Parts: sequence; structure tokens; C-alpha cells
Amino acid sequence: MEYGRMAATQPIQIVPLHPGTAVGVRATPAQLTYRGGPLLAAVNVFTVFWGSAWKGADAPLVPQVNDFFRYILTSPLIDQLAEYALPNQPIGHGSLGGTATITAPKPHRALTDAAIQSFIQTEVAKGVLPQPTADSLYFVYLPPGVTSTQGSQRSCSNYCGYHDSIGGTIYYAVMPYPGCAGCVGGLAVLDALTSTSSHELCEAVTDPVPGQGWYDSVNGEIGDICAWQTKKVGPWTVQLEWSNQKGACI
Repeated sequence: MEYGRMAATQPIQIVPLHPGTAVGVRATPAQLTYRGGPLLAAVNVFTVFWGSAWKGADAPLVPQVNDFFRYILTSPLIDQLAEYALPNQPIGHGSLGGTATITAPKPHRALTDAAIQSFIQTEVAKGVLPQPTADSLYFVYLPPGVTSTQGSQRSCSNYCGYHDSIGGTIYYAVMPYPGCAGCVGGLAVLDALTSTSSHELCEAVTDPVPGQGWYDSVNGEIGDICAWQTKKVGPWTVQLEWSNQKGACI
């Protein structure tokens, strides 16, 4: 198992911890290949802020994250993903479909992926979250002090965020609060959140069912190849993404 990545039998679908001085170093050349699965043609993001902290000390981050999505979903960051479009699956601009801050049920201090999936499905059934469509992507932001676990790995110990699907049809990303050096990466908290969010956004668009869209069996998804290499798009810090056409992170 590579540090900050899933086991070899599982698709790489996470934001790894900041590697320190080794940013941008790859053991093997990267080349994404299409594996036959769906793409998100016009991604519709719905942000979910889970926990009372998002109505307290961290409340200012909520509108900032939402403003980030409003801007970035129609920005050149999305435009550059068009090289991965297919004749029957275009990739164009997306939209922010809405947002919810949910305080009940209170999140446990350690949340499994199964618990997060159950939370999403329950809130959809209650009508708090909208019914999913083929382009829906739920972004679940966890409050400080709450960790997520996926298999044997844990946020801030092995990863800083991930995306996945429920049954191959409901797409979501999990964004733990960047409460450790490995997930802040020397950035301000907001910049760390927008960088890791852009990582998972671009991966979810091009590989919504991990390993079944555009994927590299060694290096992972479009964002994994360029992890923690950042740039500014407008006022926002985002991560560079891999371009097959350029053979580089752009």
C-alpha cells in the first residue's frame, strides 16, 4: 500500500496527505484511459455542511465554499476537462444546485463511509437533500473534530478527502475539516478546502464511479497525479489536474 492511497485492489479515489517536498514526483508516467463508465456532463453540486460547528465558529466558511463552487463550476478549470468528453458524454459547465447545513442527527466523532452513505440516503428520503440525478454530486463537509474512515484508512492519517458512488448511481464527495498539517499543506484553511474540493470535483466529473471512468491503474485519477500542485483561478486556490493532451499537470 502506498502512503496516502488505497490498497492496490481498490481504485485510488482520495486526496492524499501533503507529501512535503515531494510534490509532483511520480514513479511512472501517467496516462488516463477511459474504462467505460459514466461521466458527469453538467455536474450539479449540492453542498452539505454536517454539524453544529457550521452554524457556529466555522459559519463564515459556508458561504465562502458555496461562492467557490458558483465561480469554479463555470470557470476554465471545468473547461479544461473537455478533453475527456466522449461523443455521447460531453463535459461542460456545472452549477451549484443548493446547500444545506444539517445539525441533526449530530455526526459521530468517527464516521465510516457506510454511515455517510446512510446519512445521504436518509436526508434525500426526508427531502432535506434533493433527489439525485445523473449529474448530481453531493459534497459532504465534516466539522472540526470529526474524522472519516474508509476501510482501514482514516482522514488526517491517510487522506484528506475522497469521492465515491452509492450503487454506481449516487455520487458524493467527503471533505473532512483540514485539521492537521498533512491536510492543510501550508495553506490557509479556506484555500486547503477549495484545493481539495477542486481535486475531488474534477475526479468526480471524469471518474464518478471510481476506476470506471478516466483512470490510470498506477497513478489513479486526474487529481491524484497532480496532488497538492495548486494555482489560482480567479480568487480561488485550486489544484492542477492531469492533461493527457499536454502530458502535464495544468
